[in-house]
Amino acid sequence: MGLGVSNYMKGPLLLFASICAWYSGYLLAEFIPDESLINAIRTMQNIGKKPVIRAPLPKRQKCGHWTSCPPNSYAYQLLSGGGPNNYAKICFEDELLISEEKGNVARGINIAIVNYKTGKLIDTKYFDMYGGDNSGPLTQFIKNVPQESLVFMVTHDDGSSRLKNDAKNAIEGLGSKEIKNIKFRSSWVFLGGKGVDFPENIQREKVTAARLST
Repeated sequence: MGLGVSNYMKGPLLLFASICAWYSGYLLAEFIPDESLINAIRTMQNIGKKPVIRAPLPKRQKCGHWTSCPPNSYAYQLLSGGGPNNYAKICFEDELLISEEKGNVARGINIAIVNYKTGKLIDTKYFDMYGGDNSGPLTQFIKNVPQESLVFMVTHDDGSSRLKNDAKNAIEGLGSKEIKNIKFRSSWVFLGGKGVDFPENIQREKVTAARLST
């Protein structure tokens, strides 16, 4: 599943190969029981005492994936956050754009802007939607996003309390269908874009019910 751009047939494709997780952030690969795999190999080895070729263990790929992305594609992972020990995160092409480690994540809506054609980071920003009037600056920030940009958004703690209609409309302009449904401490992740044609079968957004921070 990839993303093509009509004006750049030879340009990069965008692959939704990430897990959009909230508060826990488990990767699908973690649900595979390692012990069961080991036991299966041992059982095969005992059949007729014939040597068995061991399959190599999966290697970590970009942004924590366990399968490699197809050529000409981008890998990314979006994680919303809540609580003092569970911060939001945006990873793109195995580089943390927003994270606790980089010191650029905070309460509210966290945003990373990436040039779609080159894959280069343009800017990161967070807007506190609980304290202060930051809806206007958020609206202006979105309006200033250049064309041919990928816009990654994740909430940390609360991203809705002071989010006004102008900002919601601006986010809808990036392709969001859920921004007007988020509530106090809803967990929300979103992949938007300006001047980017996304395929219809790509999941770009997820919102879950509000959860209390711990």
